[in-house]
Amino acid sequence: MLKAEVKEHLKNDIIPFWQSMKDEVYGGFYGYLGFDLKLDKEAVKGCILNSRILWFFSNAYMVLGEKSLLESARHAFLFLNEYCVDREYNGVYWSLNYKGEPEDTTKHTYNQAFAIYALSSYYDASHDKEALEIAHNLYHLIETKCKDEYGYLEAFSRDFEPVDNNKLSENGVLAEKTMNTLLHVFEAYTELYRVAKEECVADQLRFMLDIIADKVYNSKLGRQEVFFDRTWNTLIDLYSYGHDIETAWLVDRGLEVLGDADYTAKLTPMTRTITENIYNRAYIDHSLVNEAENGVVDTTRVWWVQAEAIVGFLNGYQKSPEQKKYLEAAEDIWDYIKNNLIDKRNGSEWFWELDKDRNPIEKPIVEPWKCPYHNGRMCFEVIRRLEDAS
Repeated sequence: MLKAEVKEHLKNDIIPFWQSMKDEVYGGFYGYLGFDLKLDKEAVKGCILNSRILWFFSNAYMVLGEKSLLESARHAFLFLNEYCVDREYNGVYWSLNYKGEPEDTTKHTYNQAFAIYALSSYYDASHDKEALEIAHNLYHLIETKCKDEYGYLEAFSRDFEPVDNNKLSENGVLAEKTMNTLLHVFEAYTELYRVAKEECVADQLRFMLDIIADKVYNSKLGRQEVFFDRTWNTLIDLYSYGHDIETAWLVDRGLEVLGDADYTAKLTPMTRTITENIYNRAYIDHSLVNEAENGVVDTTRVWWVQAEAIVGFLNGYQKSPEQKKYLEAAEDIWDYIKNNLIDKRNGSEWFWELDKDRNPIEKPIVEPWKCPYHNGRMCFEVIRRLEDAS
């Protein structure tokens, strides 16, 4: 039931919506659709948004096999290659104007990582060696320009001078390092290693797994910390429920791809604890609450948090099949999504977030962060995992 409904939603709703956002004049995809469903064809085009769309259509093609999906991925790839990559200083810009000209030339490690993630998947789908070559160039860029002895630095000017990390800092702090960026570098390198199997990438996966286990994970509280200084001292009491459940399954995925028994033994107890704690602490009213700062819970239900919860709980069930409660939670959250988060209006997709009474909060349907990455990936993971199980 879960797999069939999710697959139908992917094919009939999510894919057609994002194909309708294709900009046939200037390339890439339109950058903004308001809550009122008014399309702004001259809005900024976020490079993260374009990378995530490239990743989405590449994986949609690999899951469903329809040629039009590969063509949509190609459309995103051509835009990334021609406009998002800085030919003078290397790396991927933060954003472009609607014509494809640089708008914000900040170079952020998070942004480079998402391009690697997308290009690696696109290479797998298309066998286009140019995509893998660009991914390798960005990998070497991160390793040479965006790293110190403690981990990955984050925010840089166009020519890679350090700047304040205001794009990935929230909740009133300015962090030099974030759990979020580390997680997505790990995710990107996992995909790059999966398709290219280079030992240098495997070594960096081990480097990050040690940081996650020894610095980011708070074993006393059974959760991850979120914002850090340069040497991984935490800056704020913040519990990000969505990032925790996302980390649990992404780390498990990375361990599977890496195939290192020692690291699997080291990290698996952590991912199991994180999953259990999210189930007990954040799974409320058929959905996941957002986060807790200084113990105060933010009860909004954010689109990406619900999507990641389904994958995280499904992963928890597959790792521990005796834990039927996780499978039931995944199915329950899907019911919540289809009855509340999916916007039934014609020409829309998912609401950004709901209040605790399930009323939509007026935020854009598409903007630089609102994309088909989380909900699309949830669909792919449900289809793949439940196909394997059947």
